Amino acid sequence: MAERLSPGDPAPDFTLLDADGKQVSLADHRGRKVIVYFYPSAMTPGCTKEACDFTDNLDQLAAAGYDVLGISPDSPDKLAKFRTKESLRVTLLSDPDRTTLTAYAAFGEKMNYGKKIMGVIRSTIVVDESGKVAHAFYNVRATGHVAKLLRDLKV
Repeated sequence: MAERLSPGDPAPDFTLLDADGKQVSLADHRGRKVIVYFYPSAMTPGCTKEACDFTDNLDQLAAAGYDVLGISPDSPDKLAKFRTKESLRVTLLSDPDRTTLTAYAAFGEKMNYGKKIMGVIRSTIVVDESGKVAHAFYNVRATGHVAKLLRDLKV
């Protein structure tokens, strides 16, 4: 597992497929602040809550200069179904081989119901306009995370 990112670190670049099968790169967002959030699986209760919270606050985040990218190991097809079912407006990206998840230290050993397992570590990385990490939040809770993020970013 990669070492956790800290403010000032360069954000690992990536190019992944979105829910429509189009390539999206972190470099496409240079000059804007980007919230990159990592979640375990589309269409599960916690991940749905988090994605809906980001969607509900997307206009406010955009007005403050933030783009939002959600990354999971799900296929583009599953992401498209998730987006449609929940009327999501955030950009959802597919990382089936977990390369980007690993580069951001958002995949690795974690506790699940008292057992150690390998899986996605719910995390949010805020990248500044120049591609450096501004904030790194690991092991976040799905419920209430977006509200806390808004407070932390003073949005």
